[in-house]
Amino acid sequence: MNRFLKTLLGVGLYLLERPDNATKNARDQAADRIEDLRDAAQEKYETATDRVRRASRAIRGEDNDILRNTLFFAAGIGVGVGVGVILAPASGDETRSAIAGKVHDMGGRVRRQFSSEGATGTAG
Repeated sequence: MNRFLKTLLGVGLYLLERPDNATKNARDQAADRIEDLRDAAQEKYETATDRVRRASRAIRGEDNDILRNTLFFAAGIGVGVGVGVILAPASGDETRSAIAGKVHDMGGRVRRQFSSEGATGTAG
């Protein structure tokens, strides 16, 4: 900080001793450099602010959209299955056996798919 203040004082004295034409040129260059420094500082500040904001949201648990969407999806499936079971035209035993049969068939298809891929080493 001390070196910076000495530099500013030196530049100020230099500008005061120079003729008007040279002073104007040096002032313009100094102003341009100060603007560049200000822009760089502003960019760094905005980047840091954004990172702190994201970190704060993550710490509070507000930044995890995947978990929230997964929970909503699972809740939707649960509600759909519940409403389907309640409004199903068949009895509970018939509905459960139909669901179990479909799950068993799907499991068999998945097993066949993976066993055929493992045997040939290719998918398809």
